[in-house]
Amino acid sequence: MYSFSFFYKLITLAFLMGLAKPDPGPLQDYCIADSKSSFYMNGVPCINPKLATSAHFTTSALAKAGNTRANPFGFNVTLTNVKNLPGMNTLGLALARVDIVPNGIVPPHSHPRASEVTICLKGSILVGFVDSSNNLHTQRLREGESFVFPKGLIHFLSNVDPMRSAVAVSGLSSQNPGAQIASLASFRSNPFIPDDVLKKAFQITSQDVIRIRRNLGG
Repeated sequence: MYSFSFFYKLITLAFLMGLAKPDPGPLQDYCIADSKSSFYMNGVPCINPKLATSAHFTTSALAKAGNTRANPFGFNVTLTNVKNLPGMNTLGLALARVDIVPNGIVPPHSHPRASEVTICLKGSILVGFVDSSNNLHTQRLREGESFVFPKGLIHFLSNVDPMRSAVAVSGLSSQNPGAQIASLASFRSNPFIPDDVLKKAFQITSQDVIRIRRNLGG
């Protein structure tokens, strides 16, 4: 017969698991981000709802192409956030514009706090993700076609057109999805991951480690 202590621990565990959701549901219609607040919390404080205007719920942040020359991969991601779209605060979502130069790539990366659905608006984009069994799921998207990336899994977007730039828009299931590019996390961490670890993990030499870091801007 189970003891009271066992059931108490079970209920406590269930309660804690319920608190572990990355973006809890809002308790009101909206929570306009207060950019002037100095109060630190997991999220952003709200302004008085009586001060809300339509301008808080609209943005032109995704209207212009981003700077695709800022990295060696030839892409730029412009993300909505509580500064350029304060009305999104606590709603558990974000939008991103992705610009990719001809033959450019958004390298393998993951979003630890969000699933993502991507629609190709311009050009042709090869997309894919790798699941936890190392199975690759990939698709070539043409204009108007969409693809979904499950939360936390490594995925990529590649512009397969050698002549035209590509543009995509993504929706993410967190207002702060986070992003970790696998190659940069491995070779450009601060401080660096020890060379011996990288050599064993990737089956490469010390010279390879130096060359990869240099190619990634390290």
